[in-house]
Amino acid sequence: MAFDIEMIRKVYEELPGKIEAARTAVGRPLTLAEKILFAHLHTDMKLENFERGVHYVDFAPDRVAMQDATAQMALLQFMQAGRPQVAVPSTVHCDHLIQAKTGAAEDLHTALNTNKEVYEFLASVCNKYGLGFWKPGAGIIHQVVLENYAFPGGMMIGTDSHTPNAGGLGMVAIGVGGADASDVMAGLAWELKWPKLIGVKLTGKMSGWTAPKDIILKVAGILTVKGGTGAIVEYFGEGADAISATGKATICNMGAEIGATCSIFGYDDRMSAYLKSTDRADIAELADGIKEHLRADTQVIAAPKKYYDEVIEINLNELEPHVNGPYTPDLAWPISRFAEAVKANNWPEKLEVALIGSCTNSSYEDISRSASIAQQAVDKNLKAKAEFTISPGSELVRYTVEKDGWLKAYDNMGGLVLANACGPCIGQWARHIDDPTRKNSIITSFNRNFAKRNDSFPGTHAFVASPEIVTAFALAGDLTFNPLTDTLLNEDGEQVKLDEPKGYELPPKGFSVEDPGYQAPAEDPSNVQVLVSPDSQRLQLLEPFPAWEGTDIKGLRLLIKARGKCTTDHISMAGPWLKFRGHLDNISNNMLIGALNYFNDSTDKVKNQLTGEYGPVPATARAYKAAGLGSIVVGDENYGEGSSREHAAMEPRHLGVRAILVKSFARIHETNLKKQGMLALTFAHKEDYEKILEDDTIDIEGLNHFAPGTPLTLVLHHADGSSESIIVNHTYNEQQIEWFKAGAALNIIRKNALAAANS
Repeated sequence: MAFDIEMIRKVYEELPGKIEAARTAVGRPLTLAEKILFAHLHTDMKLENFERGVHYVDFAPDRVAMQDATAQMALLQFMQAGRPQVAVPSTVHCDHLIQAKTGAAEDLHTALNTNKEVYEFLASVCNKYGLGFWKPGAGIIHQVVLENYAFPGGMMIGTDSHTPNAGGLGMVAIGVGGADASDVMAGLAWELKWPKLIGVKLTGKMSGWTAPKDIILKVAGILTVKGGTGAIVEYFGEGADAISATGKATICNMGAEIGATCSIFGYDDRMSAYLKSTDRADIAELADGIKEHLRADTQVIAAPKKYYDEVIEINLNELEPHVNGPYTPDLAWPISRFAEAVKANNWPEKLEVALIGSCTNSSYEDISRSASIAQQAVDKNLKAKAEFTISPGSELVRYTVEKDGWLKAYDNMGGLVLANACGPCIGQWARHIDDPTRKNSIITSFNRNFAKRNDSFPGTHAFVASPEIVTAFALAGDLTFNPLTDTLLNEDGEQVKLDEPKGYELPPKGFSVEDPGYQAPAEDPSNVQVLVSPDSQRLQLLEPFPAWEGTDIKGLRLLIKARGKCTTDHISMAGPWLKFRGHLDNISNNMLIGALNYFNDSTDKVKNQLTGEYGPVPATARAYKAAGLGSIVVGDENYGEGSSREHAAMEPRHLGVRAILVKSFARIHETNLKKQGMLALTFAHKEDYEKILEDDTIDIEGLNHFAPGTPLTLVLHHADGSSESIIVNHTYNEQQIEWFKAGAALNIIRKNALAAANS
């Protein structure tokens, strides 16, 4: 039986009535995303026809999921809320802190020792406050959620940007910062701007080398990394129903790379089969009974352009395998044009490492199709020409594929099976390279390929493809190879051609596992102690951020003016810094060290206006803070794209940054800044970005009349004694302005909890 079945049963009992009420209120048919959103309005929210991209709306999610790196800060914040138990079902998944180095068993053993303090902290908090705990080695959060917690028609938030993976089972699942998760676990409403809707109509059916990954690679090429910002992407059509549940999850997962709030598919027989295969026949039976409510209305499907803000149509019969990259996940190349692009752009043709797995592509279907290529290598006497690693998505998947014999093929072709964890996808990887500064190429079945994302080396050209294409490239060791048309020279000196991959949507003999890695919370939490050593270098209890002083903010020093792409990886790197995710002061030493300084085209080298010397960004911010001075960060377009990590917002707040001023924000990061009491501002005129000079001192005026829709004024005091004013916009509503005034949203929660306790 499924986890939290009574909660799910209640959702399904109420869903038809809520959907009918919403349909009546708006006076038209509804998309699937709208049905789920309306059905999860918070009880204090009046039902109305919300304007897409305009109205902020309060929701009541069904559950919360957190991975170990982000859970530390989320739970440290929740502990300040004053609640004895979480208000909604919540889980923690230990997947980010395991470094891939030598192999699954050794790497897991090392992680258990290295991260003992953090794992014990997370387990104790889960025990104390009623959260489910998934131990290290259990698997990657999104695969484990898909196997155990995702359900059609539900709503979930998760402290990881790839939470939308659960859309593969028809769930509105949205990545958020830890402060949002803390709010929901504390029983508060969760706020989101009512999203726009992008419809993707899939016709035809995939075959041969083409995989679900190629659909989202194609969509990324169409929409770009910010084309889905503020929108839910809803897939429909005969082609959608022909894709497996885990294939749908792959597409929804990587929707984060186009900035989408989330992505979703309508409930169908493939989802039902997956639920039954993962011991959730009870959910499948409930969903089958209200199937029409778990899909878009028929009128929507018949005339999609009337109901979606944008419609894209892809014929799967014609879709080629794709390879995206380098340096951005939206640079899309059909396989027939990829070799030409490699040569034309002088990208390194030699492939050094091929990696499959991650939360995006580590299902049974993914591994069986990839392993069929590996088995061909064995049968045709081919060996991997590139280093080749495999990361299973969960212990359930790993155990089953090993039982069914698929892992042997990887061993025999020269592959290395890593732990059931994120590993190389997030930079948790001991990369083997003779010169970290030279240009080199890797290819993965992951989701992101920003510069330095996978291995911290700026010369690494990272490309993204399906697991089967990545496996074929591992055998070739050459990016100009096209597995659909080209041959390979085997160990016998013969030219051989790879056959199309074959695989299984679900294991023919069913899933099996000895220990899935789940630990239930303590039945009696009264004696559970959550201890954090004051001398710990990994964990640090939080101190409240100070409230707004009640005046305009004067004399801010320009900390950095970032040029070009500035993702959350640039603002707060992962990799070796993951070990400090529970210690705000220590991890703040990575703040903006990856951002490119507009004035010298260098990273982590900014001018200290107090000394005139150039030095690291965090040290310069600390110098201003020690002198009692605030600072400001200026950025470019889509600032903060990528991961949901709220550290990218908390670190600047901790080091005295008062405002972030950019041309445009990525959704999650803008919300994270607001939650932490920061000013998230955008240029009213983007060309004003050029007016910001290196020695500027900046005032923010108009805060005494801070109101929704009312711009603020920035006064730029230049080093030559001149001044000029520019207008800046914001998207704060009344509640978010109160967060700013209080110093952080958490300060309001704490105040209300104390008031309730004393009343």
